[in-house]
Amino acid sequence: MRAGTELRAATTADLPEVADVHLAARLGAGDAFPPAVHTDDDVRAWVRSWDLAAHDVRVATSGGRVVGYTRSTPTWLDDLYVHPDAQGRGVGTLLLQRVLADHPEGVGLWVFESNRPARDFYARHGFVALERTDGTANEERAPDIRLVWPGHDPLGCFRSMIDEVDLVLGDVLARRTALTRAVQLVKPTTERDPRREAEIARRVAAVVPELGEERVARIVDVIIAESVEASLEALRRE
Repeated sequence: MRAGTELRAATTADLPEVADVHLAARLGAGDAFPPAVHTDDDVRAWVRSWDLAAHDVRVATSGGRVVGYTRSTPTWLDDLYVHPDAQGRGVGTLLLQRVLADHPEGVGLWVFESNRPARDFYARHGFVALERTDGTANEERAPDIRLVWPGHDPLGCFRSMIDEVDLVLGDVLARRTALTRAVQLVKPTTERDPRREAEIARRVAAVVPELGEERVARIVDVIIAESVEASLEALRRE
């Protein structure tokens, strides 16, 4: 524990100071955050409305005042903010270490792509970037990144996440196969359309640039070929 800094659970009486920290930290970060979409009064009202039974809110105090806080659930770290006056003294690290200790199986968070200091901070503590978005799902409409700390069993954590993704992939393949079959019912020929398939590969590759268009094209080719074959087999059995 840093000298003069204490961590404890927040109370409703702390929430006005928590709002002060939230606003000051975002303002002090400059261009690391996109422009605010809520007024300061709206933010203060939002913080005062927090249900402390639904979120674990911890505050770091120094000299009798709140200088930082975290807000988390069993799986997510929603907030970690430190007042600019207290930054560079290890307060953020203390707060994060408490969160990690409370989440031995791992925890995730979202960070704005523009917030390089925060991204570097979390990387130093073992967080891994797993997903990037264009920001259409957040209020600020700013690109963001999903980071995950995989806990004390990284292999188990990542495999568990893969299992979840595989279920989604299975659902997508089922829908793709059903649509391919519907096409075969109305398509005058079984010949494939290279131009259309190249465009599909281009669009998909834009979503997963790490794979590259050539790899994606091979994946798309296999999916189309197998779904067409399965569809034709099903139609012949009818």
